[in-house]
Amino acid sequence: MPCLNLSTNVSLEGVDTSSILSEASSSVAKLLGKPEAYVMIVLKGSVPMAFGGTEQPAAYGELLSIGGLNPDVNKKLSSAIANILETKLSVPKSRFYLKFYDTKGSNLGWNGSTF
Repeated sequence: MPCLNLSTNVSLEGVDTSSILSEASSSVAKLLGKPEAYVMIVLKGSVPMAFGGTEQPAAYGELLSIGGLNPDVNKKLSSAIANILETKLSVPKSRFYLKFYDTKGSNLGWNGSTF
């Protein structure tokens, strides 16, 4: 059930968002060892955002997962998502934060119940 929420101040108009969603989804599934069928990716563009006092391209993300997160995996996920944002949206890796949340299944709703 991993869910990656990405927000950026970059406009998504004219951007192939499907390729971003697809690459992010497969990367998250692979690195967490979870079925991609349960991975959700949310991408929001044109979000008012300043980083380091400027409004140059920047992004913020939060990744929620039931297990699978650890320092090594987090580093790989951060690298993979930063590469996608840099390649697809020209967001420099140095202007992107990614926060990780490891949660219990009882704290996450799905299909009218919890995990």
